Amino acid sequence: MVRQLLEAAGISTIDGDSVGHAVLGSDGPAYTDVAKRWPHVVQEGEIHRPSLASIVFNDPDELAALEGITHPHIFDIIATRVEEIDSTVVVEIPHLSHGLGDEWRRIVVDCRDETRLRRAIDRGMSQEDAKARMAAQPARQEWLAMADLVVPNHGSIDELEQTVSRLTSGGILNSHLAR
Repeated sequence: MVRQLLEAAGISTIDGDSVGHAVLGSDGPAYTDVAKRWPHVVQEGEIHRPSLASIVFNDPDELAALEGITHPHIFDIIATRVEEIDSTVVVEIPHLSHGLGDEWRRIVVDCRDETRLRRAIDRGMSQEDAKARMAAQPARQEWLAMADLVVPNHGSIDELEQTVSRLTSGGILNSHLAR
């Protein structure tokens, strides 16, 4: 949501998750390797993401294998897109290590774990799946320790919109993103 709000405020953004979806598409650069590694997740010629997620978010070695296949493609595509943008750009990536270079600043959208869990369930994810995904991700304190700027997201969408508006209108965001 923060990426979309920044985009609406005129800041160039890249959605790393959508790039990840594209590299897994039937014509994507990671498709063949993922289909070979986990052939049972291919349904009607497509990677069935929920089936793949049930494997990788329950086994750290499988997640590492998937990331080893997909991340080089994802970060190459993102780097190419960044080069095409001649202004401040925000890249939404759900990883502490991102492969874009140390000069990048990190904006961490912070949310309490219980709120994250509730929101995932509200979006249709089972409690078991949501907990498995959260367990596979860095802990909240790890994210906060890496942050150059923290955007709180514990409340309502209205509160988040107001926070992002203050960041973009007051120049706070650009001062934190300058490289």
